[in-house]
Amino acid sequence: MHPLLQLWEALWAIPYIGLYLGLGWLAYLLGLGIYIVLQKREPAATISWLVSLAALPYIGFLIYHVFGPQKIRRHRLRRARTRVGMKGEMPVGGDDAVELALLGQATTGLPPTTATRVELLVDGAATYDALIAAIRTARHHVHLEYYIYTPDRSGTALRDALIERARAGVKVRLLLDAVGSSKCNDAFFAELLAAGGELAWFHPMRFGQVWKRPWLNLRTHRKIVVVDGRIGFAGGINITDEENERLRADAYRDLHVQVDGDAVRALQLVFVEDWAYATGNRDFIGDVARAMPPPERGPIPTQVITSGPDSDWEAIHRLHVGAIHAAKRRVWLVTPYFVPGEAAMMALTSAALGGLDVRLLVPKQSDSKLVTFAARSYFDTLLAAGVKVYEYGPRMLHTKALLVDDDLALIGSANFDHRSFRLNFEICLLFRDADVAADLAKLIEREFANAPRARDDRDRSFWRARLPEAFARLLSPLL
Repeated sequence: MHPLLQLWEALWAIPYIGLYLGLGWLAYLLGLGIYIVLQKREPAATISWLVSLAALPYIGFLIYHVFGPQKIRRHRLRRARTRVGMKGEMPVGGDDAVELALLGQATTGLPPTTATRVELLVDGAATYDALIAAIRTARHHVHLEYYIYTPDRSGTALRDALIERARAGVKVRLLLDAVGSSKCNDAFFAELLAAGGELAWFHPMRFGQVWKRPWLNLRTHRKIVVVDGRIGFAGGINITDEENERLRADAYRDLHVQVDGDAVRALQLVFVEDWAYATGNRDFIGDVARAMPPPERGPIPTQVITSGPDSDWEAIHRLHVGAIHAAKRRVWLVTPYFVPGEAAMMALTSAALGGLDVRLLVPKQSDSKLVTFAARSYFDTLLAAGVKVYEYGPRMLHTKALLVDDDLALIGSANFDHRSFRLNFEICLLFRDADVAADLAKLIEREFANAPRARDDRDRSFWRARLPEAFARLLSPLL
């Protein structure tokens, strides 16, 4: 007889083994169930996890251990110390503008500020050119934080620019997400490290430490570059040939933004907090603070908005919903992943039902079929409310932007989905400026030319559309 079969028969030969296993299963379900309920998550998500744990004893626990919701108790720098000297400058405008500014400050700790210059950078080639040009001007430090960095031609060009500055005595700090940038390794950056640059990994996996939950689901999705505290970059573009249209005809269609002025101080603070958290090192803070240029008030009201699993406030989610509710004329939303919660859907449909020009621009085919089906499952409700839905076709649309009326533009790294609003560490820039809003409006209008509108008479076959959309919708809280 096979040893495993012998072991199985010996197990069931134990007196009352069924009772013991049943009591163990109940204790497991009760203990873990109480823990999950005490997390006070949304009822639907809580019930889903409880059903999964009951249906998959012990295996369900393993799934929860890896993928379940987690709170990050970050040993963050004290805001009173790191954000000293940052005085909020409330934007000029009506009560809605002030309310959104206060909401952003209350949920992030980052007050409104200003920029002296804002430039929208469309696609990877223009962004990489601007990045490298700015890095070549660095005299004290270059700080970079990315979700995806790949060791291809685009990644190599940026790395070589950093090596040149590091050899010139500039302090280079590069923070990469351990999952998103997993194709890179220390060997690829060996020359940068030898030149004095520093490399850190955000949330490396902890599978070998069974007593700790792995950070598989909690990633830094931020894209931040700060040069000498003078020039800042943020947006949706990672460092990869997949976003470089010079090298690939099918490169992602994307948007980044370059800012100068006091707004860069806020980007700097976000990076400093993330670097200190990832490395445990705070000794560099004083040196960075002394290198910051004097405050320079600019004409463009700006606010840096951050969110992540270290905060319960979902600041970027709230700013999206609040801005949509405050709209008076139009709401144009561009996102590669559209998986909204109830609050966001209510805001969009209410704006459309109220007669506003509400438009949604999404990719015709996302890089995830599941996300594409999930997004389309919301189209019927949106179209019925009067929302105009456009599906961008030439390339994969990766832009993340919100335009409200003629003076509010929100651009950053956050998708319009549960993962970005709740699980990822994200960053967005909110501009209260007619010129920036006009530039964004022109860009979005050009995209509409390559994005046919979704209509009620589109393919609604059972097997190709309705059924996969319905199943994808069930998984939307996990996307």
